[in-house]
Amino acid sequence: MTNKDKYYLTTAIPYVNAKPHIGHALEYVIADAIHRYQELIGKDTYFVSGADENAIKNIQAAREAKMEPKKFLDKHSKIFEDFYSLLGADLDEFRRGTDSELHWPGVQKIWKLADKNGDIYKKKYVGLYCVGCASFKTEKDLVNGKCPDHDKKPEKVEEENYFFKLSKYQEQLIELVESDKYKVYPKKRKNEVLSFIKSGLEDFSISRSNKRAQGVGVPVPGDDNQKMYVWFDALTIYLTGVGWGYDEKLWKEYWPADLHIIGKDIIRFHAVYWPAMLLSASLPLPKSLLVHGFISSGGRKMSKTLGNVIDPYEIIDKYGVDALRYYLLAKIPTLDDGDFTLESFEQVYQADLANGLGNLVNRVIGLASKYFDGKVPTPPKDPEKHPLRVGKNLHTWKESWKDINDSFETFKIDQAPRSIWKFISEADGYINKKKPWELDKAGKDDELAWVVYGLCDSIHQLAWQLLPFLPETSRKIAEAFKLEKVLVEDPNKEEGWTNIKPGTKINLKDPLFPRLD
Repeated sequence: MTNKDKYYLTTAIPYVNAKPHIGHALEYVIADAIHRYQELIGKDTYFVSGADENAIKNIQAAREAKMEPKKFLDKHSKIFEDFYSLLGADLDEFRRGTDSELHWPGVQKIWKLADKNGDIYKKKYVGLYCVGCASFKTEKDLVNGKCPDHDKKPEKVEEENYFFKLSKYQEQLIELVESDKYKVYPKKRKNEVLSFIKSGLEDFSISRSNKRAQGVGVPVPGDDNQKMYVWFDALTIYLTGVGWGYDEKLWKEYWPADLHIIGKDIIRFHAVYWPAMLLSASLPLPKSLLVHGFISSGGRKMSKTLGNVIDPYEIIDKYGVDALRYYLLAKIPTLDDGDFTLESFEQVYQADLANGLGNLVNRVIGLASKYFDGKVPTPPKDPEKHPLRVGKNLHTWKESWKDINDSFETFKIDQAPRSIWKFISEADGYINKKKPWELDKAGKDDELAWVVYGLCDSIHQLAWQLLPFLPETSRKIAEAFKLEKVLVEDPNKEEGWTNIKPGTKINLKDPLFPRLD
C-alpha cells in the first residue's frame, strides 16, 4: 500500500483545564465523518488527537480544583479521550503532552533540528502574555487593553527565553499558502492568513523559565532552567502521535498529514508557526488545513450568565449521540459559524430524524413484514433497473453518493446530509405514489414485490450513505437487514455495494429515533 492509499488526519490539541464543550464536539464529529468517509472509499486511515497538558492555564485550573497537577491532568485528559468515544469517534492515538516516553523525545528532536539550522536564539524581552490564548500579544491585538477572545488584560512578562526565527520564513510561507502547497480551507481563512503574514512576521518565544512554567513542560535540550513554550510543544503532537521520535516506520508510513482540523481562533499557530517549524527542521509539510467556525446560541456567544450554554453531554444523554452528530454535521456550516438552540435542535430531530429517516425505515420494514413475512422479497425484474436506482427525474442513491463525494472533497460536509435527505424524501414519496396496499388488494404480486424490494435496497444504500454521519444508526440498520459483515466489519467490502439479497429476514428491535412527547 502506497502513501496515496493512506490518509492521516488530526484534530486540534485541546487544553484540558475544563470539560469538553459543544465546540469540541463539532470539531470531533467533523473529523470523524472525514475519517469514516476515507475508510469507506478504501483508504488506510490514521486518526490522532491528544492533550495539551503543559500550559499554565492547566496548572491554574488544578490549583483552583485543589488537586495535584498530575492527578488533575490524568483525570481531565481521560475525560477528553473518553469524549471522542462518546461521540463515536475512533482515534488511533491520543497523545498526551506529559508523555515523557513517546512525546518528549520527539519534541526535543524537532527543537534540535531547528537549533542546528540556526533558527533558535536566546534573548531578554518584555511582553504582554495572555494565559487564555497561551500567546504573547501586541498592543494592536488588544481591544481596550484586553484580549478580545478572553476579555482579560494580559500579564506583563519580563524574562530571558528562547525565540524561534519566524521572520526568516515569511516569503516561503507566503508562497506555500498562495500556491496551495499548504492548502487552507475555506478561502476567506486563507486570505486572513496571507494578510497576517504579509503584515510582517515577528520571531516568537518558544520557552519559559522553570519558575513561570510552574514545574510543567518539556525540558529545553541543554538548558535545565527552561521549559518549552506550549505551542512548540503541543503542535509536535501531530508528529509524535504517529511515531516521530520512536517509530520511524510508522511515521514514514503516514506523514505528512493529509489534514489538520482546527477552530478559527488558533489558525495563526497552525497556518504560520507550525509550517515554519517544519521548514526549519526540513520535515515534509502537512497537505491541508480545515478551519471550522464557532457555534453561537440564539445568535449570541454562549455563556453561563446568559443561560444559553448547550451541554453536549446532556444532549447525548436525552436524544442520543447520532442526533447530536446530525445537527452538528447537517445544520452547522462546516466552513463558517453556526447557531444551536434547543428549540431548533428539537425541531430538526422531529422533522428529519423521527418523521424523516426513522419513519421511512419503519414504513419499509412494515411493508416487508405485512406482505412478505418480514423478508426482503424476490424482485421479478432486474434490480439494477429499479426506478429508485436509475429513475428519471428521481434523486436516486447514485446522485446522493456523488453529492457526498463532492462535499468531502471540498469540505462542505454540511451539504452531504441535504442530498441524503432528498433521497429519503424520494423514497418516502415513492411509497405514496405506488401505494403498495392497493397493489396487494388488486393482486398485483409481482409489482408489489418489485416496489418493496426496491425500497428495501434503498434502505441498504441509506445505511452506506449514513455511515460517516450517523454511525450508530447505520449499524442498527445494518443489523436489521443482516448487513453487519459488510457495513460494520468491513465498510469497503465489495459485496456491500451490490443489491440487497432477497429472502433476508428483517428485524429492527426499536425505533431509530423515537418521537418526542
